[in-house]
Amino acid sequence: MLTHERLAELLGDLEADNIERTISVNKTDKFAEAICAFANDLPNRRQPGYLLVGAYDDGTLSGLEVTDELLKNLSAIRSDGNVLPQPVLSVQKYRLEGGELAVVEVLPSDLPPVRYKGRVYIRVGPRRGIANEQEERILSERRVALARTFDARPCRESALSDLALGQFDAYRREALDADTIAENHRPLELQLASLRLYAPESASLTHAGILRRPA
Repeated sequence: MLTHERLAELLGDLEADNIERTISVNKTDKFAEAICAFANDLPNRRQPGYLLVGAYDDGTLSGLEVTDELLKNLSAIRSDGNVLPQPVLSVQKYRLEGGELAVVEVLPSDLPPVRYKGRVYIRVGPRRGIANEQEERILSERRVALARTFDARPCRESALSDLALGQFDAYRREALDADTIAENHRPLELQLASLRLYAPESASLTHAGILRRPA
């Protein structure tokens, strides 16, 4: 939990790329995109990102009164199924001179790329954007290095022939939006890696990617 002193520092740090301020209280897409970008941690600083609801871009407070409904809506982003893999986050209410703040602290994911509604959001300086192919590849390679779960680890004796491509295509259409698929001109291996089904450094499927064809 942030101290009030640390929160004051965050409000005044106008150049940090791990802080986003907003006075909006009902823009779920905006909140979720910010959370997704913080979880992806493209600069790889391994530090939390902060969404400060109730503050202007210059760090001054808007005079917001933080309601239980706002806190519940922010917390629900973690598990509503649109941000995957689920981010690790906490939501706190702070009372300061000049107003209240709802603060969402987001930890960097060990399983990037994290997607919101099928798109990978990242921070580019103080702003957020959609990752390009090279940025997605960086995140995919980092995931392999950070992998902790059995499903994310490479199955070194596997080959692409072990994958049921029809099932992969069906899964891809569920996991990604149509525009991302249409713009994706990468080799099959990199497409699989972005969905945690392939480990490029060992040229093998991950355990999650072994979907064998029916006999």
